[in-house]
Amino acid sequence: MSRSLNNANLPQLLQGLTAQQAAAQQAAGLDNQTKLQTSRSYWRIFEENLFTFINAIFFAISLVMFLLGRAGDAILVVIVIFGGVLVNIAQEIWAKRTLDRIALLNRPQATVIRDGIEQEIEPSQIVLGDVLIARPGDQILVDGEIVGEGQMEVDESLLTGESDLIPKPVGTPVYSGSVCVSGTACYVAQKVGTETVAYKLTSGARAFRRILTPLQVETNVVIRVFMLIACFLWLLIAISFVSRDHSLNDLVQRAAVIAGLVPAGLLIAITLAYGLGAVRMIGEDVLIQQANAVESLSNVDTLCLDKTGTLTANHILLQEVHPIQISAAALHPLLGDFAANTTTVNRTSEAIAHAFPGQIRQPKAEIPFSSTRKWSAIAFDDLDRRGVYLLGAPEVLAPSLSPELNAYIQTRVKQGLRVVLFAYSPDPAQIRVETEFPQLPPDRIPLAILCFSDQLRPEASETLRAFAAAGIEVKIISGDNPETVAALARQAGLRDDLRLISGAELSQLNPEQVTQAAQMYTVFGRISPEQKALLVQKLRDAGRYVAMIGDGVNDVLSLKQAHLGIAMESGSKATRGVADIVLRQDSFGALPRAFLEGQRIRNGIQDVLKLFLVRTFCVTLLIFATAIVTDIFPLQNKQSAIVSLIGVGFPTMCIPVWARPGLIPRRSMVRSMLHFVVPATLTLTLMSLMVYLFYLVVAVLDLPPGAGIAQVNHNIPRSALVTILIMGELLLIPFLKPPNTAWVGGEPLSGDWRYSIVALLLFGVYLLILGIPPLRQFFELYPLGRVHYLFLGFIAIEWCLILRAIWRSRFLDRFLGIDLR
Repeated sequence: MSRSLNNANLPQLLQGLTAQQAAAQQAAGLDNQTKLQTSRSYWRIFEENLFTFINAIFFAISLVMFLLGRAGDAILVVIVIFGGVLVNIAQEIWAKRTLDRIALLNRPQATVIRDGIEQEIEPSQIVLGDVLIARPGDQILVDGEIVGEGQMEVDESLLTGESDLIPKPVGTPVYSGSVCVSGTACYVAQKVGTETVAYKLTSGARAFRRILTPLQVETNVVIRVFMLIACFLWLLIAISFVSRDHSLNDLVQRAAVIAGLVPAGLLIAITLAYGLGAVRMIGEDVLIQQANAVESLSNVDTLCLDKTGTLTANHILLQEVHPIQISAAALHPLLGDFAANTTTVNRTSEAIAHAFPGQIRQPKAEIPFSSTRKWSAIAFDDLDRRGVYLLGAPEVLAPSLSPELNAYIQTRVKQGLRVVLFAYSPDPAQIRVETEFPQLPPDRIPLAILCFSDQLRPEASETLRAFAAAGIEVKIISGDNPETVAALARQAGLRDDLRLISGAELSQLNPEQVTQAAQMYTVFGRISPEQKALLVQKLRDAGRYVAMIGDGVNDVLSLKQAHLGIAMESGSKATRGVADIVLRQDSFGALPRAFLEGQRIRNGIQDVLKLFLVRTFCVTLLIFATAIVTDIFPLQNKQSAIVSLIGVGFPTMCIPVWARPGLIPRRSMVRSMLHFVVPATLTLTLMSLMVYLFYLVVAVLDLPPGAGIAQVNHNIPRSALVTILIMGELLLIPFLKPPNTAWVGGEPLSGDWRYSIVALLLFGVYLLILGIPPLRQFFELYPLGRVHYLFLGFIAIEWCLILRAIWRSRFLDRFLGIDLR
């Protein structure tokens, strides 16, 4: 039910409610108390991690094993699978608490008038009838109506999807969820709490959403493929149980091994890697607001940024005033009065007011500055100050200045100064604020050229160099003159041969030419907010992965268009609200380290996925191969578990931590790994199958005369198979990160010995298990003898040499048509 006010009371509302009236409204329940859930509940986290299809299968297998008296197998399944689930639950609970704290810290404040005094309150403390003030960058927090003398332009794109600015004069409605872009006005709260438009539209929008990153999407495809393979194999096992003489114990053992083919640990490894990255970035004053921000960081190859407030510190100083056909003594009071009576205060008007104090007057009309218009105006009707005074871009206010003035402007622009024109029109009636699109007065007289300086951020040069080192191309998109932007960019360390284009030139191009310009040019000047968003969209269409940094309301559209939106902490509330990442303390210099961190995480997960794919494909092929050749299942559950733990599980705890950053090729991650995975899988499978068959034949030959194959002791061939698989998987780790040129084949030289040391230590762990009878018996391994282990080691080394030769010859790459350029 709507809560409305009587409009007859509006003239008295600018004093606002009294404290007693506000308390009475709050006691009556007419306040803005709402609860938008910012993250999942604890029960939802447990439910999503525990009650999954694959977990249900593992639970059923462990239960059957326990009933069959194989408690060791049942406990191993629980430890391996549910141990990872518990780690995942703990990490997501930590993420929930962090998200809740972020939501609490980043709540917007409301500016209200109570007892005739402006004060800041929590949005939840707004009551029906409150008078609120909206300034540029402020979000409209409740539904209401404009009252008083002010007016503003708002962006309602978050509600309507349309990016046009909507004028809001007195008497027009405003809606929560929109943003004040220019002007300052008061509005009275007419709908609060759950009755507002924003609440009805966004009650689910701010809740936790599981947004899968590109890496997670491809990983899920891999997991689902193996799940389909597992389901197919389970069906075959069920059929064989009915049609052949297999015990229930054999059925459960095989089902457990097949269940282990589903690499559920991949998601756990990704979660842990991302959690580690998020913690590191918090230490760099980088606040992650969206779950996919880390993945986006690892993919970024193009960074768009605004000049003011991003490349510069936004500390504007008035450096020089050049009068035009007017004396300085007459000009300075005009500038002072213009700045003193501007209700929409910005850095430019503040710099003018600091240089020239003015007199407070009663303006007849005001047009606030807009990034789209690129000018502002104030009309006075006083006896000594009659007319319209305008401040804006010279090419907009006076496109036909004299050659001398144009030369003066160009000189100052090339020095990196921001140049604006101050102009005058004698008739104050020329400005009409009630029109939707204010028009410039036709008879404009230039009065002065004003030059402003803006200080580069101290870390700007080092930061831009770091972007280049990370393989990230920088685009500077600004509303200022392109020559000014280019001069500052050169001062910041960008190359001298920068290519420039203006918004006016861009508007003359067709869509295809705009796409080319977005890629060819580095500096874009006099760009409107709509053009800025268009450039970001064109870069995306061209296949670039785009991050956008901004701090003002004029950056909101482009932030929403980018793959990754980044806002400064000191920026507007609207900008922080739509950003994926907020730079705490405006730490622009932390971004290159954050980009490298994202690349490091992705590279680590790629390496983990390679090991998982080789292991899973290899065991799957062995199951099919042994079924065809021998009609015998190659591994028991515990044997499969130790192969997985030592060959893949333990290494993946180290690889994401030790991974190094580096630019990632712009192609499918799975496709890029075929060069490593396919040769390793095929050769490891063939070698393991040959070893298994050799020991199986030896076991058959050792049978006494008249004995059948059913009496073969399968522990010996299975133990040999486990050993060769572990040796092969551990030998892949040095190939994954070659410590020297001898190991270079599947991957380029790394020079990092840590991976090789881990492989050596894990092989020592396996030997320790073999040497301790209780552990060896638990994993159902048979002692083969020293000669046999040396023989298997020799086979593994030969396999390494063959695999390296295949990698270096690129034989399978050419056969598969893999482009590794």
